[in-house]
Amino acid sequence: MNIKLLEKDGQRIKFLVEGIKPSFAGSLRRIMISEVPTMTIEWVDFIKNDSAMADEVLANRIGQIPLTYDMKAYNLPKDCKCGGKGCSRCQVKLALKKKGPAMVYSDDLKSSDKSVAPSIEKVLLIELFEGEELQFNAIAQLGLGRDHAKWQGAIVGYKNLPSIKINAINKKDLEEFVKSCPRDVFKIINEALVITDPIRCNLCKKCVEISKTNEIEVTPIEDSLIFDVESVSGLDVEDVVLLAAKTLGDKMKEFRKALKRIK
Repeated sequence: MNIKLLEKDGQRIKFLVEGIKPSFAGSLRRIMISEVPTMTIEWVDFIKNDSAMADEVLANRIGQIPLTYDMKAYNLPKDCKCGGKGCSRCQVKLALKKKGPAMVYSDDLKSSDKSVAPSIEKVLLIELFEGEELQFNAIAQLGLGRDHAKWQGAIVGYKNLPSIKINAINKKDLEEFVKSCPRDVFKIINEALVITDPIRCNLCKKCVEISKTNEIEVTPIEDSLIFDVESVSGLDVEDVVLLAAKTLGDKMKEFRKALKRIK
């Protein structure tokens, strides 16, 4: 197996993995989406809410805010020594108090732990008008995307690395092939069609469709896949990938142990 970093920009990463099967890629994708522990608010206790928005609607909006956290400091409730009853190792307290007229943002949340804070600044929660006040206490905890979408770790997609072969092409048709590609994969250099960036190809095969005598051949490389991962949680995108790989490894160990017990 070979891994090559193709692109990293903020909370998005793109990398190529060679020597794997689509089944492995699918498992890794599902774990990144639904089995990486992330931190969000689970309970909201309203002390005062004079706004026009109902408590349950506002609580749902508050719960969608992704929070950063120290991965070494917190456990999933089911794995915590307190048995999920709630302690400083599995829960964090947050609070908010604001009077109108004012806009209430995610930044207004005050956390009992500096490492736990909204990962996205200026997420608008609600607008308070003159005489209105909002005050609540909240508890955040780790969770998994398979239990609720608010704990989703990342948005993940992958595709096969394309193999593009250019055969003999009539010079008068070169421009047509360049225009046929929606991803600008081809260009003309010295009266010849060349590939600028094969990774940009999304295997739409529009260039193949206009080929009359197989001037261009595009086929997916079955054991080479390009992952595109964007973190939608408080975790860095690299941590999402590494935690998913560790989780997949742990699952395989458990599977091996289960097989041995069958024998």
